[in-house]
Amino acid sequence: MLVVENLSKSYGSKVVLHGISFSLEGGQIVGLLGANGAGKSSLLKILAGLLREHGGLVSLQGQAIGLESKKITAYCPDRPIYPPSHTAHNLLNLCADFFSDFDKDKALDLIERFKLPLDLPFKSFSKGQKERLQLIFTLSRRAQLFLFDEPLGGIDPLGRQEILDLITKERGQESTILIATHLVHDIQDCLDKALFLQNGGLVAFETTATLKNRHGSVEQAYKDLMHV
Repeated sequence: MLVVENLSKSYGSKVVLHGISFSLEGGQIVGLLGANGAGKSSLLKILAGLLREHGGLVSLQGQAIGLESKKITAYCPDRPIYPPSHTAHNLLNLCADFFSDFDKDKALDLIERFKLPLDLPFKSFSKGQKERLQLIFTLSRRAQLFLFDEPLGGIDPLGRQEILDLITKERGQESTILIATHLVHDIQDCLDKALFLQNGGLVAFETTATLKNRHGSVEQAYKDLMHV
C-alpha cells in the first residue's frame, strides 16, 4: 500500500531524514516511535504530501505522493490548525465541502458522544477539546491512510486511552494508521508494528509480536534499541 524507498530530507545543511525505507500494508496500526527531533513530523508531512522537496521515492497505492494520494490520506498534525473564531459547526461544514470522503453524520455522532460544543468558537475550547475535535474530523474521513502526529501529546494520562480507543475503533478496517509518538508505554498495546526512528534514521521496523518475543515489550524494545 505505502512504499518508502531511500527517503531523505534536509533543511539547508541540517539533515532530518536519511536513507529510510519501509512499506506498510492495509489494515495495520503502526507506531512511529522516537524522541522529539527524531524526524517523525517531517516524515509524516512528506507522506501527507505537504513537503515536496526530498530525496528518494514515496508511493501510495502505486502512485507517487501528490494530488491523488491526498484524496485518500487523512493527516492530523501535532497542533490544531483551525481558525480560532470558527465554531465546530462551521468547521464541520468546511470539512464536508473540502473532503469528498468526509462522513458528516459520523462526525456529528462523535461530537455528540464526546460532548463537544457545536456553537462555541474554537478558541474557547480547552486543549483536550481541541485535540478531540481534530481527531474526530480526521477519523470522519473514509481515507485509506491515516497519519497522526503526537495525538496523545496534549491529553492527560486518563484521557489517552480514550483517544486510542477512538483511533482504533473508528477507523476503516482496511485502512492503515501511522501514529507518531514518544509515549511508547501508552500506545504499545494497540500496535501491529513499530518503526523506530532516531536522529533521522530508521533503527528498526518489526511486528510487535517479534519485539515482545525479543525484548518482553515494545517499551523495553524502545529502551534497548534507542539506548535510553
